[in-house]
Amino acid sequence: MSAETRHSRGVPLRLAMAALLAVVLWRFAPPRLAFRFCGYHWLTGRPCPFCGLTRAVFALAKGHWGKAIRLNALSPLGFAMLVALFWNGPVRARLWTAGLAAFAVYGICRIFLPAV
Repeated sequence: MSAETRHSRGVPLRLAMAALLAVVLWRFAPPRLAFRFCGYHWLTGRPCPFCGLTRAVFALAKGHWGKAIRLNALSPLGFAMLVALFWNGPVRARLWTAGLAAFAVYGICRIFLPAV
């Protein structure tokens, strides 16, 4: 069996898993907590690059793009990275490399630039 045949056999399963993730994110909402779990925020009082990302991904799945962008400006990239977990190959690797670099730059901006 060729590598292409093995890869194509797994496509329906990967699509089903991605669809299941989308349905779960659409159907449910993250719990509202009275405190933050972010250790960086506890120590510094400043948001880390990932603060608001969980709520933003749930908002994206529901189609609330404006709310998601307000919660975390890189939430569409985070959502794409989450969905890319179901695929192998160079595209996923490039997306994750670029995504982590973008989150690092975004984090530096969130830390050192004043909030508006």
